[in-house]
Amino acid sequence: MRLYLRFLLIFTALSLSVSANAKGVDYYDVRYKAALNPETGMADVTITLTGEELPSKLTLHLKPERHHNIRGDGDIEMDGDKAVWTPKGQSASIQYQFVIDQKKGSGHYDSRITDDWAIFRSDKLIPPISVRAPERLHSRATLEITAPDNWRSLAPYAIDEAGIFLLKDDGRRFVRPKGWMIAGNVGSRQEFIDGTDTVVAGPRGKSIRRQDTLAFLNWTMPELKKVFPLFPDRLLIVMAPDPMWRGGLSGTRSLFIHSDRPLISGNRTSSLLHELIHVGTGIRGDKESDWIVEGIAEYYSLQTLRRTGGISERRYQETMEKLAAWGEKSPNLLVKRSSGPITARAAVVLQEIDLYIQKASEGKSSLDDVVTALAADRGEVTLERFRTLAEKAAGSEIPQLDRAFLSGKKKALTTGGESVRAKTIRSETWRISSLQHTGHLYGGRCPAGTTEHDVGGDVC
Repeated sequence: MRLYLRFLLIFTALSLSVSANAKGVDYYDVRYKAALNPETGMADVTITLTGEELPSKLTLHLKPERHHNIRGDGDIEMDGDKAVWTPKGQSASIQYQFVIDQKKGSGHYDSRITDDWAIFRSDKLIPPISVRAPERLHSRATLEITAPDNWRSLAPYAIDEAGIFLLKDDGRRFVRPKGWMIAGNVGSRQEFIDGTDTVVAGPRGKSIRRQDTLAFLNWTMPELKKVFPLFPDRLLIVMAPDPMWRGGLSGTRSLFIHSDRPLISGNRTSSLLHELIHVGTGIRGDKESDWIVEGIAEYYSLQTLRRTGGISERRYQETMEKLAAWGEKSPNLLVKRSSGPITARAAVVLQEIDLYIQKASEGKSSLDDVVTALAADRGEVTLERFRTLAEKAAGSEIPQLDRAFLSGKKKALTTGGESVRAKTIRSETWRISSLQHTGHLYGGRCPAGTTEHDVGGDVC
């Protein structure tokens, strides 16, 4: 079923692209240009539109603390944190300055420029822009980065001979750059991994583990793509040391991760895989569904390691038990943003839902089918949408998706007071013995000399 769904999603995406090209479309050009200046800590940005017909109005949704000195051709009206731009003629430009440095609450940076390098997100450099234009009018967009001598720039886009990035955003009529960027005295390693042009980059002389990271991705990304078949065809991983944010942050076709973060932590989780799954799904939660987004990233980072043999069954079970204990600190999942304990509980709940779906469907479906469908839709995820997909896969209602249970007002049903670990092992034992013939399992068959049941505290 998953293989069929994978081909269906790819075919649908290609069909939509062909259909769009067949319609009558008129184009205009959008040229983004950003000059990086380490001395001022600013980027001088120019957005230029050219074409026989231009949009009648563009609204830039600014961050006043980062976007300064708005000016340009045509009429520009400031409305709070919005710049409403009415371009005139067949060519028009708007300019502003962008403050690159930005600290998170911890005092570490998620955007930074130094004398030697700059790391930032291009979708912060170029703010969200609302466009009023006829439906037939589409943009073609490029991004040019100018910087001090001997600096180079990397972004998750193709680049032409002049060093200008060729932007794309399938399905959108107005295209702007998105995702992480790095510029400066930068070292990088590149490899095609299961069809994805993958680049790992970081400042030179900072002990960036470029080759180690590529090796890790060669091992894990093909497994990820079985669940997330619409994974982007380009991936940029930006790494840097202090004073950058000491964790991982995902973006469009890209992610940032602190260079000190291990590929696999001592607790068997992987920040790199967690963020990579965010890249692969492209989903976000509504006001009560962030637990779904973060839980999927955590659960499938562990599942990917488990399915590829990166961690043993025993260590996987130990990790789930620890996540269950940590998750008890935050019984209510239905909040706007997930904290560590909420994500921990979410991963455990998703495991229970996965096992329920597999048992109810007699191995014909699993949570994989649900998250593949969510990733195909991308965009915002709601509890209702997730429940609909999960219960369709199971063929019945799923008790773990009861709102009272998710909000912590009702405890999960247990049998005879079993612990989470005992329930998990019992459920996994049933799954191995009953579903192995379907090819749905991740670990293959038991090692020689063992049987399909609990072996010394592990499930083979």
